[in-house]
Amino acid sequence: MTMAPERATAATADVPEVRRLRFDVDERPFLVLFETTRACDLACRHCRAEAQAERHRDELSTDEVVAVFDDLAAGGPPRPIVVLTGGDPFKRADLRTLVAHGSSLGLAMAVSPSGTPLATPENLAGLSEAGAGSVSFSIDGASADTHDAFRRVPGSFALTTSACRAAVELGMRLQVNTTITATTVHELPELARLVRDLGASLWSVFFLVTTGRGRDLGGLDADETEDVLHLLAELADSMSLKTTEAPQYRRILHQRATGAPTGDRGPLYHQLHPRLAESVEPGAGSPTGSHTRTGSPTGVRVGSRPGPRRPPLAVGDGRGVVFVSHIGEVSPSGFLPLVAGSVREQPLTEIYRTAPLLRSLRDRSLLLGRCGRCEFRDVCGGSRAQAYAATGNPLAEDPTCPYVPAG
Repeated sequence: MTMAPERATAATADVPEVRRLRFDVDERPFLVLFETTRACDLACRHCRAEAQAERHRDELSTDEVVAVFDDLAAGGPPRPIVVLTGGDPFKRADLRTLVAHGSSLGLAMAVSPSGTPLATPENLAGLSEAGAGSVSFSIDGASADTHDAFRRVPGSFALTTSACRAAVELGMRLQVNTTITATTVHELPELARLVRDLGASLWSVFFLVTTGRGRDLGGLDADETEDVLHLLAELADSMSLKTTEAPQYRRILHQRATGAPTGDRGPLYHQLHPRLAESVEPGAGSPTGSHTRTGSPTGVRVGSRPGPRRPPLAVGDGRGVVFVSHIGEVSPSGFLPLVAGSVREQPLTEIYRTAPLLRSLRDRSLLLGRCGRCEFRDVCGGSRAQAYAATGNPLAEDPTCPYVPAG
């Protein structure tokens, strides 16, 4: 089946800082997050899966996972990206088999292991040989003290950074995931330096959603989130990054690119900006060259990169992104724990196209509050997971965004 181009809207057509997909997100997902297991040897304080030590007896079998991959590939190119996550995917003995099958079908296979003794160079090499082009590891603190306390297992920081370096040595693309909380946000400059020094191709900055164990952690308020997103917008001239559960980043990129008013920066921005600028100065493992970010109120150069920034994709929970749990339940994302169907009962592509929950999340006219009135709703649309965590309604306004619509 040939996919039609994504339908353009006046909003997306006018936003140069947002990259549009080549196919219709009403018809198929761009990104499939596949929870292979909830078994994991870590006990992370923010874990949305509330991972356990042992595998669940009702996990999807090898044949059931393979059937989902067959379904995803049957529509022809462009095929989705599939990220095998967990828990810890290395807890599954059939992990290489799953990667190899998906890769043979033309699916772009990625794996997101945990930073444990299982993340050895040999196991990573096995993933690469099976066809996984990239891996992602989570680093939530710039030092062992912070990261290990977050992961609640001593030695996790050393294991994770070692695995990151091993992946890069193998020629795999490395993505580093970092969850920002009220207690860890002040390490953002040092984290940026660490991510660059590790040779990561992409930094994915997660904004805490209070689900799973994350209910016991403190996230940023709306103004602090805005401050951090402006810092990341400046940092994007120095390294490749994206945000997770903070789609208003796309609105900020557009405002900064067009010179639109963005309001005053708050205390958190001014605390972190000088240190961030220092952290990504050329040298110390960074690319050569320089770039001055005109949007920086201080005019401080925040770093350099060898080419133009790649704009983020306008996708989100249930709109280009879908999540399959270890027992086959389908949700808009791992952070939005509402079930749209089960791959044990329907093909994933059918659930994605037809489930009322997922269809509603793709219909921007149904958004409520400020998100529904916002001129950026087709570009951003707010985090549906943040809205659900705060209100119980996935269509409510995103409480982590302070923006007041013009209309």
